[in-house]
Amino acid sequence: MKSPLTPAAAELIANRFRALSDPTRLRIVDLLRNRDEASVGELTAALGGSQQNISKHLSALLAGGFVARRKQGTSSLYRIADPGVHEICDGICAGIETQLAGLEAVLGS
Repeated sequence: MKSPLTPAAAELIANRFRALSDPTRLRIVDLLRNRDEASVGELTAALGGSQQNISKHLSALLAGGFVARRKQGTSSLYRIADPGVHEICDGICAGIETQLAGLEAVLGS
């Protein structure tokens, strides 16, 4: 994407970040990264909470383009649709690890 960002491009990017801005959604993405697919029931069992709540978060991730859904009978199965989400999460986690190491160095001395 070219720099500087156009207002429309910045809005699209912000919408994608908003889709990842919830801890439950991040936990869903984390669970899905280690599975081919998972049903709403499987995700609900793994994360706790209600099926309605997990479904709501999956809808936001689906709208953001991070996950895809396919129907199998009466179940909906979800999978990662955009592998770039792994790079985003890995980059953020690396930054947090660096930040924590710096804090530990300051607090440990």
